[in-house]
Amino acid sequence: MQAGEILRRTAFNTLDKLQGGKLEMIKKVNKREIMEGVTEEYVQRRIDTLLDHTKKHSAYYKKYENASDITEFPVMTKMEYNQNKDSILCDTYQDRKDSLFRLSTSGSTGAPFTVLCDGDKMNRVNMNFISFMELNGFRMGMKRGEFRVWIPGKNVISKWKSFKNNLIMIDISNMGDEALAGICEKIRREKIQVLVVYSSALTVLANYLKRKNVDISKWAVEMVFAMGEALPQATYDLVKEIFGFSPVRSYGNNENGFLACQVGEEDRYTVDLYNFYIEMLELDSDKPVKPGELGRIVVTDFYNKAFPMIRYDTGDTGIYQEVIDENGRKHGYFTEIYGRRGSMMYNCAGEPLSIHVFMNVLINLEGVVHQAKCIQWEKKRYQLFLNADRSKINEKEVVDSYRKYLGAEAQIDVTYVDEIPIEASGKRLVCEQKCPEYITQPKTEEQNGQDGENK
Repeated sequence: MQAGEILRRTAFNTLDKLQGGKLEMIKKVNKREIMEGVTEEYVQRRIDTLLDHTKKHSAYYKKYENASDITEFPVMTKMEYNQNKDSILCDTYQDRKDSLFRLSTSGSTGAPFTVLCDGDKMNRVNMNFISFMELNGFRMGMKRGEFRVWIPGKNVISKWKSFKNNLIMIDISNMGDEALAGICEKIRREKIQVLVVYSSALTVLANYLKRKNVDISKWAVEMVFAMGEALPQATYDLVKEIFGFSPVRSYGNNENGFLACQVGEEDRYTVDLYNFYIEMLELDSDKPVKPGELGRIVVTDFYNKAFPMIRYDTGDTGIYQEVIDENGRKHGYFTEIYGRRGSMMYNCAGEPLSIHVFMNVLINLEGVVHQAKCIQWEKKRYQLFLNADRSKINEKEVVDSYRKYLGAEAQIDVTYVDEIPIEASGKRLVCEQKCPEYITQPKTEEQNGQDGENK
């Protein structure tokens, strides 16, 4: 469910390049359609346009040239996209891959994945993000702190660009008490107004603020925007108690952009049906679920003309409903989005690690490691399950990548598998906690909140 990488490419970096108000118009229309809904005619027109384009220009999809309905197209996973990425890329972009934008992720399911897109799709990703932010009170020019694992040479932004875009990089590779104290001081010192933070990291931060009774009276924070995995209700309530306002829940991924967001105090996620078509399918088949039932979230992206994403199985599960208003316009809402459980990991020093540490490791292994899962069995003993290309993998290099975050004393055993199994939730976990000391100890509010993700 991760959309963090999108943030470093946001329109804050492109607004000074507006030409003829195109980006502003995209944002304006997107905000309007999110709130006012879309017509059935619009949805069908976007689907037909996408399918016609894809059948004509994508070698992979040409075998579906006689298909007339979207349900005649296959449901695709990250692995299937990876295995067929060259033939899926449309012929009009084959000779200009270097000019395309790259949306890279490991995803919470542990499968490294990169999607190529053209400038129009990237603009829509950018404006989509800002639309959701502005619907919840964001004002252009507000200083924001982005919580992520910042990797020098890969995603670290220059000081000048950070200054120009009012962006403060907040690293969450280590979230022990000492690191959290430094993060809190940075928020105060830099007068950060908006915290853009993964739900797992927000859970750790909120519990730290409560446990240490941190004085935030001199903080300038006006907004907390939670992204990535589902935000536990316990964390939501605790953030509201600490800051005096509710955090904003969002849902999306790096491959498509932000798909849905809480608006105001609503306890549901409003879906962006202007950019995406949503299907909810059974956990063990590609049949649609009944309204109100738990299902797999399958997304069709209307606007990626370079790398068509038709019926993309995100790996996430939830409960979805559609409503037709008095004007005949369609609105989509996720009433539940289920996140991971048992994924809070600790390093050898007993300090909590963000799940996104493991995701960022996998991004660098794309094409070699298809799937991976790290299990913590003891305080210093871990097991790494790899579905990988044995002819290409450098096992020591992979293990050292994990040990960088787990600690020099980490004992890491490697097991090669043909497939990382799917959990009962319908997802593949990128990490899992099995250490008795961490499982059997009295649960913190943070751990209770994580369990609540899968209620």
